[in-house]
Amino acid sequence: MKFIFGFLLIMAVLVGLPAVDFAFAAGEEPGEYLDRRVLIWNLFYKMMTVAFITGSVVSGTIIWQVWRFRESHPKAKPTRYEGTDW
Repeated sequence: MKFIFGFLLIMAVLVGLPAVDFAFAAGEEPGEYLDRRVLIWNLFYKMMTVAFITGSVVSGTIIWQVWRFRESHPKAKPTRYEGTDW
C-alpha cells in the first residue's frame, strides 16, 4: 500500500507541475502568446530521454542476469530440484 501511494504521489507531481507551469506560462504583455509547438517538442525530448534511460537500465539488467546466471559460471551449481549430481 505504501508503494502504491508513493507511486501515485510521484505521478501526480509529474503531471501536475507541467500543467501548472503551462497555465501560468502566458506572458505579462497582451501580445505574448504561448508557442505550443515548442512546448510539445520539449515534452517529446524529455519523454524520449526518459524512455532511453529506462530502456538502457532494463537492457543492462537483463545482460547482467544472463552473464551472472550462465551455465559456464564457476559458481553455478544445479539445484537439488534439477536432479543432477555434480
